[in-house]
Amino acid sequence: MAVAKPPYHADVVGSFLRPDSIKQARKAHFEDRSISAEELAAIEDQAIIDVIRMQEDAGLKAVTDGEFRRAWWHFDFMGMLNGLDVIQREGGGIQFHGVHTRQDVPVISDKLSFPADHPMLEHYKFVAANTKVTPKISIPGPSAIHFRIADDDIAVSEYKHDAEAYFEAITATYKDAVKAFYDAGCRYLQMDDIFFAYLCDPKIRAERKANGEDPDWLIGRYAKMMHDAIVDRPDDMLIGMHMCRGNFKSTWVAEGAYDPAADAIFNQTDVDIYFMEYDTDRAGGLEPLRLLPKGTKRVLPGFITTKTPELENIDDLKRKFDEAGKYADLDQLGIAPQCGFASTEEGNDLTLDDQRRKLDLLVKTAEAIWGEV
Repeated sequence: MAVAKPPYHADVVGSFLRPDSIKQARKAHFEDRSISAEELAAIEDQAIIDVIRMQEDAGLKAVTDGEFRRAWWHFDFMGMLNGLDVIQREGGGIQFHGVHTRQDVPVISDKLSFPADHPMLEHYKFVAANTKVTPKISIPGPSAIHFRIADDDIAVSEYKHDAEAYFEAITATYKDAVKAFYDAGCRYLQMDDIFFAYLCDPKIRAERKANGEDPDWLIGRYAKMMHDAIVDRPDDMLIGMHMCRGNFKSTWVAEGAYDPAADAIFNQTDVDIYFMEYDTDRAGGLEPLRLLPKGTKRVLPGFITTKTPELENIDDLKRKFDEAGKYADLDQLGIAPQCGFASTEEGNDLTLDDQRRKLDLLVKTAEAIWGEV
């Protein structure tokens, strides 16, 4: 039976809790050096087939590999680009509320470009070959390179001293990535561009201003990068974009309503589907949804959290959509978790059973509100 094409009213951000088989195999390969890359890949393959089946069995129409071959949602993809490396440095990593990540630091060592043999092209193809529904892959959006790499870690003088040259190089790299994924068969590509939401945080905005950057200008420039990277895609390729305020071991980084970025997000990026964190008051109100243009674009408010195991009440979720419907056409809405369940391989503080219950609720809510997934 043919599967309806996206967008869907129920969808997922992309990452899932790593099963023990993956945790043990990655430790054996990367730390203990006791199994080969081929042995690790075989274990990953089986775990990915299992997580695809889990998503299909829950009733989802778009599935991912759970990001099981990655340590990070963004650094793995970035480190596989030409000219960008991820190194370990004392004092590196990212500070979340009450916890700090490992000391990985992305640096630019040479001119940026997208390699024809980027490993995640094969990651996508594996999902496509092993699902009966729509295969999807999530990669970091172009702003991740600019936001995450400090000026002192840029070795290319042209990028360091010419902001436009730097932005254009990132854009060109992503244009090639979009084309490469399309040529690999991908018709639903998700870009996680969380830094739009970060730049809505008053503290982060103040930090950027202190560094001589106008956060509102950055929002506009990030929107242009996204727009220019995807604008030439064929008509049968949909682009999703996820925005959140940080997700590591159930903690977070940023807070603040979407208002400073809403117009840029909805009207300047050319994105088709928006995954927007909305599980706590840190995300602000639903009023920014009024800027969603009428038509085929879709917003999936993340009313279901991946940070805690407590299961949301479906009646409460329906009421939230009643409220969201005051600002955007209900047919242009859907539901997704607020983020992935494991933006890094450490994962959030839930069990595999908790995760499955969240997916079941996701599908049940979509069917109750829209009559379909």
